[in-house]
Amino acid sequence: MSLSLWTHCRLATLQADTTPAYGLIGDGALVVDGTQLAWVGPRRDLPAALRKRCSAQHDCGGALVTPGLIDCHTHLVYGGDRAHEFEARLHGASYQEIARRGGGINATVQATRAATPEALTAQSTVRLKHLLAEGVTTVEIKSGYGLALAQEHKCLQVARALGRSHPVDVRTTFLGAHAVPPEFAGRADDYVDAVLAMLPRLHEAGLVDAVDAFCESIAFSPAQVARVFEAARALGLPVKLHAEQLSDSGGATLAAAHGALSCDHLEWLSAAGASAMAAAGTVAVLLPGAYYFLRETKLPPVDLLRHHHVPIAIATDCNPGSSPCTSLLLMLNMACTLFRLTPEEALAGVTRHAAQALGLPDRGVLAAGQRADFVLWDVHSPAQLCYALGANPCVQTVFNGQPR
Repeated sequence: MSLSLWTHCRLATLQADTTPAYGLIGDGALVVDGTQLAWVGPRRDLPAALRKRCSAQHDCGGALVTPGLIDCHTHLVYGGDRAHEFEARLHGASYQEIARRGGGINATVQATRAATPEALTAQSTVRLKHLLAEGVTTVEIKSGYGLALAQEHKCLQVARALGRSHPVDVRTTFLGAHAVPPEFAGRADDYVDAVLAMLPRLHEAGLVDAVDAFCESIAFSPAQVARVFEAARALGLPVKLHAEQLSDSGGATLAAAHGALSCDHLEWLSAAGASAMAAAGTVAVLLPGAYYFLRETKLPPVDLLRHHHVPIAIATDCNPGSSPCTSLLLMLNMACTLFRLTPEEALAGVTRHAAQALGLPDRGVLAAGQRADFVLWDVHSPAQLCYALGANPCVQTVFNGQPR
């Protein structure tokens, strides 16, 4: 297969523990071999023999090049919207109060169940295209708005189809334990039984890359989540958890005990939870869009995560109720301004650490042997990607070795 050479660029390789910051290479070059990066480094160090083998050359025009961005936590496939709940919160209703009135997740469940696959695909495609326009090359899409076998199957099929019809790698997560649906009201344990029955069927259909749950007072208890996790691990599926968003339920410790890829939200994370995550190699996925949209005041304990060397990822949490956001670049800014991450931490959070949160070691940095997913940006400094509100300086995205 022919090689292609990309030059006249500055590379932010985002490799760990590099100097200078961001793994920056001022005059860099990339060699792409099919779907992989064959060589990455300073242009002056490019072997002459390798250069001669490159049948195509691309001038990046002085662009900054980063790894393809990874949105590692979304609920992108859903029906309807919840603008009326947004309005209710502005009149003083809390997220929990709305959920107890029959709103919240179950409101989206009704709209999603009523939507045809074609309608869900059309709505979700609009959201996905916004992410792709900002250099996203990998996106995780959770189910959890069907809450019945046929409906969860429908949503996961739509997610898989989006990955086939667009130049993006879609990773699907079964979130059957998202909320107790109306037909199981007051019978959460019975619904967990239903989730356990769904899981092998969906796995056999090839629709599940990982399993998630919502551990919270308005959702599922640690004991109920543990049942789901045990079933997932028995099938060889990795797990992750919505944990400590509204209270400290001990979810992070539970998830770490099951070797979770990530714990997400974490505003109420305890020192014990952070320590357990560090020992398990579990990534902290922070979701500044939900924090902002719900007008939360409890910040996730970023210094605690730093102290325990827990990797921090950033994601949109794209969903209709608490983060109707389709801009990962905006999340970079919010992670810095709201959570006080450094721009380098934030960029690692949508590349290297986001890949780790999905269990994907083949992407997230610019290095030989990695997937050839990268983005050209019309900026001089990597920090500019976190700086400007509403800006999109994406010049070009290369996915799987092919410009898109």
